Amino acid sequence: MSAARIRCRGAAVCAAFVASLLAVAGCGTPGGQAKAPAPSKAPKAELSWKFEHIADFNGELTDVAVLAEDDIWATGAENDGNYASLLLHYDGERWSREPLPDALGDGEGYPPMLEEVGDKALWMRSMPRQEGVPQADAAAAKWAQWAGTRWSPVANPPPGAAGNLDATSPDDIWTLTGEQTAAHWDGTRWTTTRLPYKVSDLAVAGPDDVWAVGSRSTGPGTGTVHGEPYAQPASTHWDGTSWKPVDTPRARFDEPIPPEPVAGLNKVFALEDGQVRAYGTNSFNHGEVEPEPDDQYIRLRWDGAKWADQDPAPGQCELRTPVGQEKGGLFLDGNWYLTDDNRCVKIKRERLPLSTGARKASNQMLWLKEIHRIPGTDEWIGAGKVEVMQSGDPFGAPVVVRLERG
Repeated sequence: MSAARIRCRGAAVCAAFVASLLAVAGCGTPGGQAKAPAPSKAPKAELSWKFEHIADFNGELTDVAVLAEDDIWATGAENDGNYASLLLHYDGERWSREPLPDALGDGEGYPPMLEEVGDKALWMRSMPRQEGVPQADAAAAKWAQWAGTRWSPVANPPPGAAGNLDATSPDDIWTLTGEQTAAHWDGTRWTTTRLPYKVSDLAVAGPDDVWAVGSRSTGPGTGTVHGEPYAQPASTHWDGTSWKPVDTPRARFDEPIPPEPVAGLNKVFALEDGQVRAYGTNSFNHGEVEPEPDDQYIRLRWDGAKWADQDPAPGQCELRTPVGQEKGGLFLDGNWYLTDDNRCVKIKRERLPLSTGARKASNQMLWLKEIHRIPGTDEWIGAGKVEVMQSGDPFGAPVVVRLERG
């Protein structure tokens, strides 16, 4: 994906690893204690998500792809008694429900994922649900591509259990295919390479400029603690010829070290100007000692020669990670926005109309799974659901939203 695209989901092949590093995403410095966010200045202009489409069923949208203002696709699941995957399309005039591509098979499993592999190229993959087999290990995905008028099978899909795709063009696609393997498509064939460490995320900063982050259990800082190696953050860079290990700052709790400590990076984000940022945690097995230390949040930036600590973001943005970028700032998880002049802005949201069944007294939360910028514009589209919490009849309303400014 490009830097303008959100990823609320991690690379599928690394879901178990990410979970081991904690799901809490924050901002801080290697070895730094988590702290309460400082207040930030009010934004110069408001940002808000406005409803573009509210689907008429209970469920959620799980992915969205925006090829043009009049060519938007979304996948999701209906949960009106029987769980069923679905596909929606917007043609510039109306949203319609479309059949899932034949190339994906019977449609059983989790909702399909959409992958943009260029400005006008769109792939879709099935997400099989196998009894007793983690979704991350399912290598039976089927692939389809949109040719402008119809869906057809992808002639050369990624090998193995591919994670999320990241591409600069349809002829330059990268994906993780295992804990220590990545695959590259050059327009002719897939080439699999081995990485020096176990990794959880990958980002393409440009042609022959690819980063992957994760953890290592050997080398400096990984000495045995409570009978197990103390895993440390790790990163590696592809320079066009091979993956090279990159010296990465270590993280360590003060003595006494809590049980089962593990440090690592779980997200890497490439900015449009070539900057690269990495995010992770230093955590442990909670509930075994008292008092417990705070988890530590790792926030790094590549300065062109080495990893350095990021400057802390203000307010609630301090504990958030980027999910998209535009001229002027970064979109952060949880519907927050960090401006280039370091102001933290909450992106507001609408309430559902009463006609949806949401009552005035209901509590409502907007959960976006993915956002995209409409190509050639500063407009953004997001997809997810509004969770409606009310007595007697809670439900989820699948929604597509558009960013409104000021």
